[in-house]
Amino acid sequence: MIITQTPLRISFAGGGTDLQDFYNNEDGKVISTAIDKFIFVIVNERFDEKIYVNYSKKEIVDNIDDIQHELVREALRKTGIRNGVEITMLADIPSEGSGLGSSSSLTVGLLNAFYMYHGEQVTAERLAREACEIEIDLCGKPIGKQDQYIAAYGGVREFTFRRDGSVGVEKIELDPAHFRRLGSGLLLFFTNLTRKSSEILTEQKQKTTDKLEALQKLKAFVPMVRNAIEQRAYQVIGEILHESWQIKQRLASKISNDTIEDLYDIARSAGALGGKVAGAGGGGFLLLYVARDKQDAVRSALKGSRELPFLLEQDGSKVIFNQRRYPAR
Repeated sequence: MIITQTPLRISFAGGGTDLQDFYNNEDGKVISTAIDKFIFVIVNERFDEKIYVNYSKKEIVDNIDDIQHELVREALRKTGIRNGVEITMLADIPSEGSGLGSSSSLTVGLLNAFYMYHGEQVTAERLAREACEIEIDLCGKPIGKQDQYIAAYGGVREFTFRRDGSVGVEKIELDPAHFRRLGSGLLLFFTNLTRKSSEILTEQKQKTTDKLEALQKLKAFVPMVRNAIEQRAYQVIGEILHESWQIKQRLASKISNDTIEDLYDIARSAGALGGKVAGAGGGGFLLLYVARDKQDAVRSALKGSRELPFLLEQDGSKVIFNQRRYPAR
């Protein structure tokens, strides 16, 4: 039996510049961080030759081609597992529509588990790159690359998405005390809305050329966020989140709505410095930066929205249980 644990993520700046339509023209840049909410993948050898897949549905099939869950199917193909396994997927939060990168975390976690099932430990770069290949190239999802890379690497990272398809990865070093302090100013509240990101991202992808100036402004916030982190001026991040949210809403028609705007205005009135909807927008979680002396007031103002307590996470995808009694088939 193999069990992997892969973190979800929040993004500080640069979202949208990790789409190929942007970085084909110029390098994209994003700063994001892993959080301590996870996707777990369990892989267990079966005595029979069938493939069992357990998630919100249960699939029992004889051939990989018959698996309905496309991420599981393509990850099995890529790693060379053919039969005789049971795969179970568990998540700390609802896995669809959260805006916290759950599908990419799942893909990274599946690859990590399947390779380890073969007894092979692969690099974070390979996990991220192959997860992108599965989601973007094989499954045709209109998404970028940041979610796969932060899920694989963990920590607080700056990513550069280059025109040749390669990705530069820089860890932003923080000692444990400042790592906790950065995270302590960040709050997540559920908007009580879920959505499929594909519709929003498809529109955003189609409008990349028209929205190039807005995306360049979002990219310009990346060095500003990095400088704020390195200078321990964490409240500046709240101000940047607010500015970037005003720009992000212009990228596609359904990124925001009346419900989200009402929640955001309430949070700002109660003392939040800034924030945005995590991920593509349209629902999921509202990310806020709130000074600690204002957090009780913001929580009280948003008492109708469920908070998701979290900490920042240093580690990317990792194997947390590994027991193989026999050579993998």
